[in-house]
Amino acid sequence: MTAVDELSQFAQLASLTATELAVLADAGRDVSYPAGWQLITEGQSADRCWLIRDGRVRLDAHVPGRGDIVVQTLGSGELLGWSWLMPPYRWHFGAHTVEPVLAIEFDSARLAELADLDPVFGRALNRMLLEAVLERLQATRARLLDLYRNPCDTSPSLSGTGDRGSSR
Repeated sequence: MTAVDELSQFAQLASLTATELAVLADAGRDVSYPAGWQLITEGQSADRCWLIRDGRVRLDAHVPGRGDIVVQTLGSGELLGWSWLMPPYRWHFGAHTVEPVLAIEFDSARLAELADLDPVFGRALNRMLLEAVLERLQATRARLLDLYRNPCDTSPSLSGTGDRGSSR
């Protein structure tokens, strides 16, 4: 079992109350994996998720004709695995440890059961997971903007918030 004070160290869980953290702590267990360990296989059943305490995990996607390509690397304080939330409950990416990893692992069936038993906890859990998804989406957006930016563009901002076109 994981302690509440351990969970309170994760920024991802800041929106959860002490009671909600206690419920989550009861569902977690400490795990460790060596470097090079395959945590997730793309397309397989999604049945758990992790809060990474220490170490790094590489997310990858299989691209026909190109093999596995790295999508993102996650580290301390980040959440891994939310494919268990929506049907068909299959992993959308693969995941391998880059270095030894210490994490808190949660069984998705147990989390779903707890959410069904306590709708307030379920709402808080879903809100926290959605925040993690949005954070990951923004990180992906930033990488795509960098990848597809025009190398000749010397403007300091891609946001378009400069004062071009404004009248004074």
